[in-house]
Amino acid sequence: MRAMLLTMRLLLAVAVVAAVAGGWAEAGKPKLKTCDKGWECSGSIYCCNETITDYFQVYQFENLFSKRNAPVSHAVGFWDYQSFIAAAALFEPLGFGTTGDKLTKMREVAAFLGHVGSKTSCGYGVATGGPLAWGLCYNHEMSPSQDYCEKDYLYPCIEGVEYYGRGALPVYWNYNYGLVGDGIKVDLLNHPEFLEQNATIAFQAAMWRWMTPMKKKQPSAHDVFVGNWKPTTNDTLSKRLPGFGLTMNILYGDSICGQGFIDSMNNIISHYQYYLDLMGVGRGSSGDNVDCAEQVPFNPSYKAATT
Repeated sequence: MRAMLLTMRLLLAVAVVAAVAGGWAEAGKPKLKTCDKGWECSGSIYCCNETITDYFQVYQFENLFSKRNAPVSHAVGFWDYQSFIAAAALFEPLGFGTTGDKLTKMREVAAFLGHVGSKTSCGYGVATGGPLAWGLCYNHEMSPSQDYCEKDYLYPCIEGVEYYGRGALPVYWNYNYGLVGDGIKVDLLNHPEFLEQNATIAFQAAMWRWMTPMKKKQPSAHDVFVGNWKPTTNDTLSKRLPGFGLTMNILYGDSICGQGFIDSMNNIISHYQYYLDLMGVGRGSSGDNVDCAEQVPFNPSYKAATT
């Protein structure tokens, strides 16, 4: 009995020492400073940096999407700066538009909107203002080529619901609506129409796609663009290097990348560089590895959330 008590005391003493040592170790760790900038950004280290409204103003948004409310556009009155900023407030604490120095932040906003502008454009070669001035012309697919319903255990098609392309980075297929909806906590599987009825939700869905890796051990578009990701040897051999080009690889896979300098890829790059110019950054700051012409796709024949 006495031996048991001694053993228990010894174990207790060891536990106390371990707890104290653990407390010292925690105390020795520097606490990362977080900041609160009100509704736009709070409770994050990224909120200590400039937020998007500090360097990207209403007039710049209007310049980038100057023809979106033209009479011939298909989403007149739908998209606006306020909806973009309201959506961004969900992701700025995670680093969207708040990572790095001012140049990095502005480049990320231009890159994200470059994708959005390209995928929602109704511009063409001789369009008034030029083909790059017509981003955010659409908020949904005008003539769906199919019903985009596929058997899926987690996200089954809902009877009477159509899953054609909608949003700022158009979402297709029932399983993608379910996945993105879970990500932004909106029931898009039952109500995909929210992406063409609410611009804030449409921007949120696109930002979630930008910020979220689609597979384990693969990066997000955000990470490869702001420098949070380092390529492996296999990535380097596959010509997958950090930069705007790799964001296309992540978002669109082999529908855009690894096919040489095709028009659809060049169009996305052109929107990105055009927006850099309009934002006062200049296309000279596009960064390295702007295209994905020779990149091996992360997921060959992968059905991405956007097409």
